[in-house]
Amino acid sequence: MATSCQPGRIGPTARTIGRMTTGEVRTGDPVTIVRGEQELYRRLGHLFLTATDLACVANDLALWVADSRAAELDAVATRRAGRARIRKIYPTGLLLDAVSAQELVRRRDRHKAQIRISSDELSETVIVDGKVAILAGDVTDGVRSYSVITQPETVHGVVSLFETVWRTGVDLDVYDAQVAEIRRLAPAVLDLLGQGAKDESAARQLGLSVRTYRRRVGELMAALGASSRFQAGVRARELGLV
Repeated sequence: MATSCQPGRIGPTARTIGRMTTGEVRTGDPVTIVRGEQELYRRLGHLFLTATDLACVANDLALWVADSRAAELDAVATRRAGRARIRKIYPTGLLLDAVSAQELVRRRDRHKAQIRISSDELSETVIVDGKVAILAGDVTDGVRSYSVITQPETVHGVVSLFETVWRTGVDLDVYDAQVAEIRRLAPAVLDLLGQGAKDESAARQLGLSVRTYRRRVGELMAALGASSRFQAGVRARELGLV
């Protein structure tokens, strides 16, 4: 789920969620399936306007849907910045793109959010006030499904997982400084990897020692969460780095 947390005041309950799905839904249903981003915004958007604590895992900077409702929620979030605790976890690979890194800092400051970076492979999730969890599902015919969970025990499990990753994550500013050199070399290194260049040749083209080049490749793979050079190339394409 491409995620954007929107702050507000507290309010969601299982009874509220029970009225949010298409057709008749029993109040207190532990899991509700919502199809598509527009439907998600239409039925659950108000939760973000009434929340005081939002915890998010996002894979990129995109909103759920770029429509007037999304713009409205973002505008309200900006006006209410600082009135809610917003914590977001992003993958390390996102900061390899300088534009994305700058935009992430801008959004953090705009919404007064806390952001940490993690190398763990995580499913996109939003937790509202520790009471409602929204989990991204599969895409079918171009439409993604979302599971809206209100069962306390299940939500508590999702919260526990988030807190574990949050504790081990690296603050955005700290990681941004650490990855600066890797980000500078990433396009050239990825291009050379894509060409199948030998380490000695690649290092010579970049003006690095072979040892330094291999270290940079290892750091790049770690930032992309890749276990092989081939996988690094795949992840880089997914992120639009190549």
